[in-house]
Amino acid sequence: MNVIRFSDLCAQGKAKGRRVFIRADLNVPLREPGAGGGWDDASRITEDTRIRASVPAIRMALDAGAAVMVSSHLGRPAEGELKPEDSLAPVARRLGELLGRQVPLALNWVDGVQVAPGQVTLLENCRANKGEKKCDEALSRKMAALCDIYVNDAFGTAHRAEGTTYGIAQYAPIACAGPLLAAEIDAISKALAAPKRPLVAIVAGSKVSTKLTILRSLAEKVDQLIVGGGIANTFMLAAGLPIGNSLAEPDLAGEARAVIAAMKARGAEVPIPTDVVVAKQFKADAPATVKQAAGVAADDMILDIGPDTAARLAGQLAQAGTIVWNGPVGVFEMAPFENGTRTIARAIAASAAFSIAGGGDTLAAIAKYGIEKDVGYISTGGGAFLEVLEGKQLPALEILEKRAAAAA
Repeated sequence: MNVIRFSDLCAQGKAKGRRVFIRADLNVPLREPGAGGGWDDASRITEDTRIRASVPAIRMALDAGAAVMVSSHLGRPAEGELKPEDSLAPVARRLGELLGRQVPLALNWVDGVQVAPGQVTLLENCRANKGEKKCDEALSRKMAALCDIYVNDAFGTAHRAEGTTYGIAQYAPIACAGPLLAAEIDAISKALAAPKRPLVAIVAGSKVSTKLTILRSLAEKVDQLIVGGGIANTFMLAAGLPIGNSLAEPDLAGEARAVIAAMKARGAEVPIPTDVVVAKQFKADAPATVKQAAGVAADDMILDIGPDTAARLAGQLAQAGTIVWNGPVGVFEMAPFENGTRTIARAIAASAAFSIAGGGDTLAAIAKYGIEKDVGYISTGGGAFLEVLEGKQLPALEILEKRAAAAA
């Protein structure tokens, strides 16, 4: 994927003295203000990974001598109506702590921002601006007029064609990818565009219907498609196995058979569980029993893959060249049903394959088993990561490619 990279512009001295507009993803979880604290209290932030991930691009711009403006959305504010709970004020405080400098928060910034080279200003919640969600042309042109260089460093919003993710990139003098977005592009290209074989994808979740297009797309690319969770139950049903009272979508068994057939026609495989962990109730303290896949009773609920299946899949992952991981294979939050996901996680960590992982539950599993440093790349985008797996062109990347082609 050919895009202009902000790191290259900085290395070439092209950002010095320039006004740089960085679209970051600072949409962090917040708690209500506590006693003695206000809406701008940085301690309201319960998890700051996205803020920390935005710092390299900001520091890069400051070190290059640019006048830096940073914008992001936070939550789902009503356009034209900014409430205290929608303000980026606590983010400005936390960003200032990370940068070691005060970061002022600019209100009503669309018509102009005062910022000098070597300074950084955080622009208030961009989704409070009328026309942001619909990528209004007038708004996009106004924002583009604020800067000399537009930097998209928010992969998590790359699947949305909004004012600050697409419109401004159309009209800014220069539009480029920040270091975080560039890293996502490189990792995705390495995993899907030119993967080292065998390419193994793990797709798990509660429903086939939510990931049917992903399964269809991957069935044309991967050498092994490991399914888990409720999705695996539907595939077991498609393979003629009993699933008892397990979560599944019987009406999509035909779609599952089509995916299995498509893979088989290419000499590829969808490994079906040979043993499973079942319980009578969906409870952490429910007695867990390992059963052969063919022996699931009518009142059993399948809540994890069995140890034999987990070991077999771990062996396949050990032989992989590239691994794409989206979703835990069992109810890993409950100790009796976490062995499958734990085994998969540790197999990925131990594998010599390049691995890329994305999705909220996947990141939670990675954190639980402490394998962050052993995964090749952890994607910051939830919906964007899924759309890439579906084979979709993300609007924010599409416009950056167009701008790069026009500048060539």
